[in-house]
Amino acid sequence: MIKPLEHWATWAEIHRQPAIWSDWGKVLDVDGLRGWLASLDHDEVWFCGAGTSAYIGDIIAAGVPGMRTGMRAVPSTDLVATPKAFLNGVKPLVVSFGRSGNSTESIGTLDALDALAPAAPRLHITCNKDGALATRGSQGPQKVIVLPEATHDAGFAMTSSFSTMLLTALALFDAPCEVPTRMARLADQMGTLLPQLRGAPRPERAVYVGSGPLAFAAREAALKVMELSAGQIPALWDSTLGFRHGPKSFVTDGTAITVFTSPDAPTRDYDADLVAELRMQFPRARVTAVGPGGDIDIPMPFGPTWAAPLCVALAQVTGVEWANELGLNVDDPFSGQGTLSRVVSGVKLYPVAS
Repeated sequence: MIKPLEHWATWAEIHRQPAIWSDWGKVLDVDGLRGWLASLDHDEVWFCGAGTSAYIGDIIAAGVPGMRTGMRAVPSTDLVATPKAFLNGVKPLVVSFGRSGNSTESIGTLDALDALAPAAPRLHITCNKDGALATRGSQGPQKVIVLPEATHDAGFAMTSSFSTMLLTALALFDAPCEVPTRMARLADQMGTLLPQLRGAPRPERAVYVGSGPLAFAAREAALKVMELSAGQIPALWDSTLGFRHGPKSFVTDGTAITVFTSPDAPTRDYDADLVAELRMQFPRARVTAVGPGGDIDIPMPFGPTWAAPLCVALAQVTGVEWANELGLNVDDPFSGQGTLSRVVSGVKLYPVAS
């Protein structure tokens, strides 16, 4: 049965993001944490997490200047499966993201580090003060950032946890800025934007594309729609230029295609060309440009990386609306199926030989 959107915790969690960002920007100890990071001895910086938490690292690695040398997105799902392929003599600073901080792969990452790189410095960014990322110690230097309790989403889908962990990491690893001011301005943007995102017709399938960091924002957007619809709305993501190389075959008349458009040249021109091409080739599909001057106008004064949470908000809002229309339990779309859970569990961890 369709319920009022306000019934769902996920809906509230999406809409509390502006207040969370504004308040968090005022209290985050950016100078102290940057000073600690500068004091560490390491060869590389790794951004680790699973699922949405991994995509945070992807967005940063694709969008922050200098990330291509010495900084990497290393999904914890890859690190746990093949630890010696990564921990092979390098000295990493390992930045772990986790909403609960208790997923099997979060714990497996800590186990692998303890076995193969026990002295490696660690920075944990988590939303749960009681999770393993918040409470487990290390032989090497370690800092834990516990985000406000409001980011510990009760719903299945990560929303405020994703955006606030991403913005926290950008405050520490992007070029220095006046963080309270920037977070407040982003919060104002989000507050104005959220009402504009409502009411898109539910599609048969969805596509999200973008370039650079917005390609991985597209990945998170596609995941949100699939999660919230319990797979009833298949969703695909790709890069703007990569989409033509086969994935475009996914498009049907009933597809909603969203292109996250960059403010930067020449990226914005490639984005605009794809929008025009798709509208010509698929006149019955719905093509929406989201970005500066787009159908959904999102100015990006701080660049596309900082704007990624604003773009993903579209999928958060419409994902909830569409799931509700499908009569699903929006806060637990897989209720009764036993196939997916809010915190991934049931993965058997195997010991790592030191």
